[in-house]
Amino acid sequence: MTTTNVTKPGVLTAGLIVCVVFGALLALVGEASMLDIPAMWHDPYLRHVTAFTFKQATLSTLLSLLPAIPMAYALSRRNFPGKPLLLRLFAMTLVLPVLVAVFGLLAIYGNNGLLAHIAAASGSAEIPSLYGLQGILLAHVFLNLPLATRLLYQSLEGIPAEQHQLATQLGLSSWQAFRFVAWPRMRQQLPHAGGLIFMLCFTSFAVVMALGGGPKATTIELAVYQALRYDFDLAGGALLALWQMLLCASLVLLTQRFAKPLATASHSTPQPRQGQFDTPASRCWDWLWISAAVALVLPPLLAVFVSGLNPKALALLGDSSLWQAVWHSLQVAVLSCLLALGGGIAILLTSRQWRLQKARWRADGIELIGTIILVTPGLVLSTGIFLLLRQFTDAFAAAFWVVVTVNALMALPYVLKTLSQPMLHIAQQYDPLCQSLGMRGLRRLVLVEWRAMRGPLAQAAGISTVLSLGDLGAIALFGSQDFQTLPLYLFQLLGSYQMDAAAVAALLLLVLSFGLFAAIEYLLNRKPSC
Repeated sequence: MTTTNVTKPGVLTAGLIVCVVFGALLALVGEASMLDIPAMWHDPYLRHVTAFTFKQATLSTLLSLLPAIPMAYALSRRNFPGKPLLLRLFAMTLVLPVLVAVFGLLAIYGNNGLLAHIAAASGSAEIPSLYGLQGILLAHVFLNLPLATRLLYQSLEGIPAEQHQLATQLGLSSWQAFRFVAWPRMRQQLPHAGGLIFMLCFTSFAVVMALGGGPKATTIELAVYQALRYDFDLAGGALLALWQMLLCASLVLLTQRFAKPLATASHSTPQPRQGQFDTPASRCWDWLWISAAVALVLPPLLAVFVSGLNPKALALLGDSSLWQAVWHSLQVAVLSCLLALGGGIAILLTSRQWRLQKARWRADGIELIGTIILVTPGLVLSTGIFLLLRQFTDAFAAAFWVVVTVNALMALPYVLKTLSQPMLHIAQQYDPLCQSLGMRGLRRLVLVEWRAMRGPLAQAAGISTVLSLGDLGAIALFGSQDFQTLPLYLFQLLGSYQMDAAAVAALLLLVLSFGLFAAIEYLLNRKPSC
């Protein structure tokens, strides 16, 4: 296979992404140009939603990062039954459908939740409402504190064993061991983790849409949705979308400026030996934070299971509209996954070829195009596509394919991040052998690439499928009575306070998400029988 044939699919894919994104951007600019932008900036509503967006994202990031430091350190120092399962649950919060998390939190902390019933039975004061800033912060912490903990834990696992041995030989106290061994490593990871969580909270849509307390708790992205869906203010929605995109681009550049790559150890790191600084006080401190982590993650997930098994389950499971929503969700998830995987592999084949030819800037550039969704949030991109399509056709008639396309673009950065290094390593290790054996094309794909890439491919496919299955962004804008997915169906049940029916839908969405992820991992990682 020639170099041109290898690079052509990736260049074509990148070109299509650029056309879609910049077409949507031009449509936004065209609508926003109808407004007096300087006058709009003096609009108190625009300044309010901008300030609230930064406020909730900043507070969410701090509340997620600060407890993650002692939690990660405690997990790195302690072994206990269930630790691998807890770490796996931490990893799954990244792809947990947001509305499932929201329902679980409402079942525990809501006005009609478990804590409210306990308070009423004991005659205590009523618990604060979960709607508004406090609910948004709680949901963001539930979703992002496990992510931050896992990222910091992974950085601690990369500390060379010799440093732990030296700390023990020097007789360092527990605080000194943290300060001189663990903290320098965690400090390197904090800008990366903080930047990622801030961006996730800054562009959060489903959480704010479900738990926002009206105009006082509205973010830019929710304001875009309200302007288009409720007010049909195309020009105002376009301006807000452009403002959101400008802020996201600035934040991504700022994050890349301060986040430095971590050096990795060349060998696996054993668990650190505690030595004489493993005191009763340090053990109590560690178990306090591990218990807090369990108390944060498990109750809402258990509440989803318990609440979903209610007397209305059979009635709702017989509702045809529920299964129609499930069918639409599965279609969107599978097609988005296939598009993301196909586009990601095409881009990585091209960038890999260029890296082998020492054309680093071209390789970095084409991979950057694949992650352009990071500076173009899904709802903003959906808005631009809606404005673009309405000039030529009925935008809602193409709703299905718009939702599939946007979800595929949202999953593409995860595909690129998951497959980039494994694909490059395979080429570096096996290219000379394949060339000497004359192995190329489909034969090389089956005998070399597929066997070595099954694990990363399973992870990329699982993440892409579950992210698309639980997304509420694009479907919230394009959804209708004839086309709705399970997340939109669940949101409508929550909005109409049909909590028993919502519990069943939330449980079904959770089971589908975890079941699909596990099934994909099993099928792709399964060894063929002889």
